[in-house]
Amino acid sequence: MRIDRRTLLIGGGAGVGLVVAFSLWPHHWKSELVAAKGEETFGNFIKIARDGRITVAVPQVETGQGIWTALPQIVADELGAAWETIGVEPAPLSKAFANSLAEEEGWPKGIRITANSTSVRAFEQPLREAAATARAMLVGAAADRWNIDPSECDTADGFVINGVRTFTFGELAEEAAGRSPPSNAPLKQTTKGRLIGQPLQRLDAPAKADGSWRFAGDVRLPGMLFASVRMAPPGGKLEGYSKSAIAAAPGVRHVSSNDRWIAVVADSWWQAERALKAADPKFRGARTPADLRPLFDQALAEGSAKDWFSTGDYDGATRGSRPLAATYYVAPSQHLGLEPVTATAHSANGKAALWAATQAPGFGKRDATFYPMPPGEPAGRAMEADAAPIAIALSRAVGRPVQVVLSQSSSQNQDRVSPGALARMTALPGPGGVTAAWNMRVATADGLGAALARLSGKDPPGELGKTALDGSAPPYSIPNVRVEAMSVNLPCSIGYLRGSPHREFAFFTESFIDELAHAAGVEPLAFRMSLLGNNGRLARCLQAAARMANWDGGVPGSTMGLAGASAFGSHIGLVATASIGQDQRVKVHRLIAAVDCGPVINSSVAKQQVEAAMIWAIAQATVASPEWVAGMPRARPIGGIALPRLGDAPEVMVEIIPSSEAPGGLSGLGTLPVAPAVANAIYAGSGKRLRALPFDLMDAA
Repeated sequence: MRIDRRTLLIGGGAGVGLVVAFSLWPHHWKSELVAAKGEETFGNFIKIARDGRITVAVPQVETGQGIWTALPQIVADELGAAWETIGVEPAPLSKAFANSLAEEEGWPKGIRITANSTSVRAFEQPLREAAATARAMLVGAAADRWNIDPSECDTADGFVINGVRTFTFGELAEEAAGRSPPSNAPLKQTTKGRLIGQPLQRLDAPAKADGSWRFAGDVRLPGMLFASVRMAPPGGKLEGYSKSAIAAAPGVRHVSSNDRWIAVVADSWWQAERALKAADPKFRGARTPADLRPLFDQALAEGSAKDWFSTGDYDGATRGSRPLAATYYVAPSQHLGLEPVTATAHSANGKAALWAATQAPGFGKRDATFYPMPPGEPAGRAMEADAAPIAIALSRAVGRPVQVVLSQSSSQNQDRVSPGALARMTALPGPGGVTAAWNMRVATADGLGAALARLSGKDPPGELGKTALDGSAPPYSIPNVRVEAMSVNLPCSIGYLRGSPHREFAFFTESFIDELAHAAGVEPLAFRMSLLGNNGRLARCLQAAARMANWDGGVPGSTMGLAGASAFGSHIGLVATASIGQDQRVKVHRLIAAVDCGPVINSSVAKQQVEAAMIWAIAQATVASPEWVAGMPRARPIGGIALPRLGDAPEVMVEIIPSSEAPGGLSGLGTLPVAPAVANAIYAGSGKRLRALPFDLMDAA
C-alpha cells in the first residue's frame, strides 16, 4: 500500500497549524486547508491532488488509538476512494475543527480536544457529509464531460464511473473544486464495495515502524541545546542548590532558577541531567500523608454532600429498613507512561516557536507559535504540556533552541494523577432479588476539570461537575436511585486519565452489583438481566461475553467474574478469569469481551483499542500505589514498579456486536469493566472481596 509519507512527516513537525487565507483562490467552497501545487481543497477536511492522492485533515490527536485511520476511512468510504491513495495530516489550529461534543461533555465550547472517546462520535457525521459533498462535485464534473445526468454515475476505487467509462478523481479534481458545492449532498446508499468496517491497514503504522513518525522528543533544530529540570512540589518552592557543582560540570551553557523550578542547559541532555543531579537542589513543600486514603475518609464522613443524580424516592423506599452496604476505594492513579514530559522552544527576533505533545491543541494561551506533536502514550498525560513554558523561558534566555526533557523520576513526581474516589454504596433488595433502591455517596475531585482550568489560565474548580461525576449513575433499571457527591481536597496535582471517572464508577457499581447478586442468592448474570430491561444493548453484550467464555455462573470455587459498562455511547460485557498466584498477587488468565459501539469504522482498530485498554487496566488495578511526599508521588524505577510484562498478558478475545445505533467511543471503554470483573472472579474463587484499587489482598474483606 502506498502511503503519502510526506504528509505524515509534516503532520508531526513544523507544518502543523499553518493557516493561510484563501480569498485569492477561485474556490466556491471555503477551506482552512493549505493546498500544495497540484492539489485542490474540498472544504475543511479533504484535498485531492491531480495524481489521485487524497489527503484527509484530521482534527483529533493520534495518541495510538487509531483515529488517524478511522476518520480517513470514513472519508474514503463515503467518497468511493481507493485506500492506497489516502494520506493524512493534522487539521490546522482553527475553530472550524473544534470538538462538537465539548458542551455535552462539560468542556468549554469550541475547544479542540481529544478525550473521553469523543473522536468518532464528534466527527463521523461532519466527515461523511464533507465526503458526500466532494463526491457530488466530482460526479457533477464527470457528468458534465459526458453530458449525462449525475444520477447515472457512481464512484468506486477512486473513479467516477458511468458504465465502462471512467475518470479518476485526480483528472476531475481541478474542475470539480471550482463548482459550487451542493447544500445537502445525499450520503451513499449502496452496500457494494464499501470500506466501512473493513480491517484496513493503519495509516500511522508504516511511519511508526520505520521511525519516521516524530514525537516531541524527536525534534531536532540547528544549534539546539538540551535542558534538564527539577520542579517544586505543589505549593512548594526551591530553597537552594550547589552552584559550584554545576560550575564544575562539563558542557553546561546556562542555569536558570526561580521558586518553581531549576533548569540546567547543556550541550547534551545527559550533561544537563548529571550537572543538575550534582547540584542537589532542595525544595520545600507542605507535609502530606504518605497514603491519601484518610483524606477521602474524612471528606466522606464530614463533607457537605450535594445531590448529583436522583430518580424515584430513595429515602421513602428505604425508610424503616436496613439496606445492604459496602465501601469501595480507588486511589489516585499515575499515568505510568514511558514517554517523559518534553517540549522544545526556539526564540528569535522577539518571536517564539514551540513543539510539544498535547491532546488539546489550540486551547489555552501560549506565548509562541505552537506546533503540536503526537503523544507517545494514550493515558492522558499529554493533556497539558507542562514543560512548554520552561522551554520558552530557557530559549529566550540563551537565544538558541532548547529542548526540555524531565527525567523519568521527575516526570513521575510531576504527574497530573487522576483524583481517585471513595464511595459508600447502599442498596435495598426487592421481591425476587430485584434491587428496589440504590444510593452512592462518593467523595472525589475533578481531574479533567482541573486540567481544563489550568489550560484556560484559571484555578481548578472547587465544585464537582459533569467532568467529575460522569458515569456515576448505574446503567440498570432501579426505581429509586440517588447519587450524592462531595469534593475532597487533595494535596497533589490532579488531571485527566484515560477512562476516568467512568473507570472508578464502573468498579464501584459492578462490584456492588455482584455483592447484591450473591446476597440475593441469584446467579450474577441472571441478576443483571433482571435489571436491564431498558438497556438491551448492555444486556446483549453481557450475554455474548458469557457465551464466548462458557460462563459457569461464578459459583464458589469458580475463577470467573462478570462485569459490564455503558459509557461514551458504547457498551461492553466482560468475563474475566483470574486467581491468586503463589506470590500472593492477582493473576489474570483470560479476558473475554463483547462490545456494541454502533457501526464499526475499522474492525481491526476497534478490537485493538478494547484489547489494549483492558491490558492497560490490568496494570492500573495491580500496580501498587506510590508513597506520597509533599503532594507528589515518590518516583520508582520503571523496572521496579512491577508493571505487567508480555509473559503476564492474559488471553484476550473481543467480539464486536453488529449494531445500527449511533457511533460510540472505544478508546476508554475497555478500561471500565476489567477491575470489577477480576475482583468478582477473585471472590468466586477465594471468597475474598476486593473493594479497593489497586488490589491489596491484605485488605480484602
